[in-house]
Amino acid sequence: MGNVVALKKARAAPHLLQLKIELAGIRPLIWRRVVLPETVTLPKLHQVIQVVMGWQDCHLHEFEIAGERYGIPDPDYDLVDPLSNEQRVRLASALGAARSFSYLYDYGDNWIHRIKVERRIEPDPLFDTALCVTGANAAPPDDVGGAHGYAVFVDAITDPRHPEHQAMLDWFGSTFDPAAFDIAEVDRRLAKIKL
Repeated sequence: MGNVVALKKARAAPHLLQLKIELAGIRPLIWRRVVLPETVTLPKLHQVIQVVMGWQDCHLHEFEIAGERYGIPDPDYDLVDPLSNEQRVRLASALGAARSFSYLYDYGDNWIHRIKVERRIEPDPLFDTALCVTGANAAPPDDVGGAHGYAVFVDAITDPRHPEHQAMLDWFGSTFDPAAFDIAEVDRRLAKIKL
């Protein structure tokens, strides 16, 4: 009897997706590779992206998947091209046959993330979270002013002789290493997200 229950649970487990997330417009490339269940909802995927990229989740966002835009609709701002409500949408359903999509975070700084489905992995009934398996470079801080503002920020904060060095340190609150990426810390934070 126990084997029948275990077999049913194994069949019910969703496939996993390996996604590569790249932040567009920045060199050197800032990227992450994550594995998560294909049944993840878009709001949960938003949380995963926030964690793996180091964002603070203090701005609006949207996904563009297979020609459809998803996010949190706002009737005051979505007058021309309203967003579809992301709340109950699962990634696998939105993707259909698509193998790539985009995620926009912060309409002011305009951080566009290109996301590619690299592979579909067999179900694992014990896997119920997201896992970051690799990546490179620190994401820009929130409110830094987009790609141009980030370049100015990096120049100033990494050069003690730069005339804006102290101002950037004061604004950011500490030193900043653009090459830093702590995968153990990212996975510790991901483990707190219930998918």
